[in-house]
Amino acid sequence: MADATTLAEWTNTVEVVRRDDGLVKTVARWLLGAILTGAGVAHLTSLRQEFQAQVPSWFPLDADLVVLASGAAEIALGLALLLSPASFRPRAGWLAAAFFVAIFPGNIAQFVEGTDAFGLDTDLKRFIRLFGQPVLIAWALWCTGALLHRQTGAADVTEVPGDF
Repeated sequence: MADATTLAEWTNTVEVVRRDDGLVKTVARWLLGAILTGAGVAHLTSLRQEFQAQVPSWFPLDADLVVLASGAAEIALGLALLLSPASFRPRAGWLAAAFFVAIFPGNIAQFVEGTDAFGLDTDLKRFIRLFGQPVLIAWALWCTGALLHRQTGAADVTEVPGDF
């Protein structure tokens, strides 16, 4: 049986790990927010034509409109991840995850149609990219505490445990 000193040391270790986990999640959220914001700006500026080439040929809307709308959505999501209060972060995580799900058919179409863009110039590279989308979804849900929020059923989260 553990004595009081051992129990106190263990409790302190758990608290340090929780704090570190919160820091890791915060940095991961900031990184994802920066990536989304940067990608959104690129949609609207320097890489606009490259993104247009990725809009599936069967999609019923104008490719430029899709690129502009998705760029604006990425900027909004990125800023939400970077700047939102702790109470909104789980919602921002779910929204980012939903966005990544919504654009996944475009990634599939790029693979199926063999569209070259962003250095994805072989079927193997385009196929490997498909596995990145689930990673982005998991990243958005994890770094915002969205899964914890969903599991606890909290109606109003004011703070994600270990969050900064």
